[in-house]
Amino acid sequence: MNAQTPHSMTPQDCLVAIMVAVSASDENIRTAELVKIQSAVNMLPVFAEYDIDRINRVSSIVFDLFEQEDGLDALFGLTRDNLPERLYETAYALACDVAAADGNLAESELRLLEEIRYELSIDRLHAAAIERGARARHVI
Repeated sequence: MNAQTPHSMTPQDCLVAIMVAVSASDENIRTAELVKIQSAVNMLPVFAEYDIDRINRVSSIVFDLFEQEDGLDALFGLTRDNLPERLYETAYALACDVAAADGNLAESELRLLEEIRYELSIDRLHAAAIERGARARHVI
């Protein structure tokens, strides 16, 4: 299996891709966001067996997709194809944490979070709870 092909994305790759996409959505990847991604991969049980070297490969896929006209749709397609539904809320929670990491939510980040909620069918009440938790963890 070629690790460069999008089809070979693991569920963990999808989680990383969502986090990278949120960070890159405002065209300014901040250190706090990178630290949040690295911390999530290092600390969360869902990443226990994850090869941290894949972060660069997954990031490249996201950046390549963002250069394409329908890249965001392709990213969501890859996510739906490779991420089990039981991890959809996890993906949204990680996306919210990355967006909130620098203490500033750009309009583009908010729009992408809204798209993620829609594409992953995150229940409105669950989304509100996830967002509230992220806000509480990242208050300055």
